[in-house]
Amino acid sequence: MSKIISDIAIKRRDYWVKEIRKLSGHFGNDTEKLEKELEAEIKKNGISSLIDHLRLCGNIPESYGHDTSEEKLYSKYTDCLLSLAYTALGLKSLVLKERADAADVEAFAKDYSFVADAKAFRLSRTAKNQKDFKVQAMHGWKRGKPYAMVVCPIYQLPTSSSQIYQQATTQNVCVFTYSHLALLLSYSEVEGQAKAQQLLKKIFETIQALNPSKNATDYWLAINKSILSFSKKIQPLWDIEKGVATESIAVAKYEALTFLAQEREKIMRMNHKEALKELIKVHKIESRIKTINAISDNGLFTLK
Repeated sequence: MSKIISDIAIKRRDYWVKEIRKLSGHFGNDTEKLEKELEAEIKKNGISSLIDHLRLCGNIPESYGHDTSEEKLYSKYTDCLLSLAYTALGLKSLVLKERADAADVEAFAKDYSFVADAKAFRLSRTAKNQKDFKVQAMHGWKRGKPYAMVVCPIYQLPTSSSQIYQQATTQNVCVFTYSHLALLLSYSEVEGQAKAQQLLKKIFETIQALNPSKNATDYWLAINKSILSFSKKIQPLWDIEKGVATESIAVAKYEALTFLAQEREKIMRMNHKEALKELIKVHKIESRIKTINAISDNGLFTLK
């Protein structure tokens, strides 16, 4: 089977990882530059380029330092992608400038509105707790809107039992994935924005109707069945994104492991004094490699 994620998509990802590093400095100005450049790129290359971004944006590059300006700007990059995705679906959307106690994105359809937040994680990060997904916070940040959405990388979501699903079903917050959002964009290209907006509303209503539960299978079965039953034209698009979900893990792992291998080589070429200073980092690299290698397809797209 031929690969779905193109070399162009991977090169685009590499460009933006470097561009965000180059831009990071003065946060406010950089965010505006980032938004404008992303908008211009997608206007030039079309919805397919936005779908490429969504398929690969879920992992924070290992080359970015923790709590650095580039990591913060990467977070804004994912927020911009969300807003652009909603706009491509025919909604009005904006990235909010507030920095605390507010959602990052707002979106408005003709008959509903919602707040949204994009999540990204390092592949090497081990323990993720319920607070990392901000489900409860998103409920508080609705500010009168009926719905909220948290968009996450599919391979980082819990697959058995988790408090995040209890919170989502209790407080009417849709935990979604970049893979599912890419699917919605592909569907809008086939049957139009109005149909895609109806499907998005149906997804929100599905969450609203679920009984509160920690069970991941129940949650994703409900979402996946809701999407697949909406139109016969979704199944072939679904099959594509199912394949992409596996490919995107391989791309992310290659990017992360390549960087860590280069870091290890740099350390091994140091003199004795330099190497002693970096010794702790070597151990950290090994543990990060182990964590990354353990990432695999969690099968959420097979629930239907």
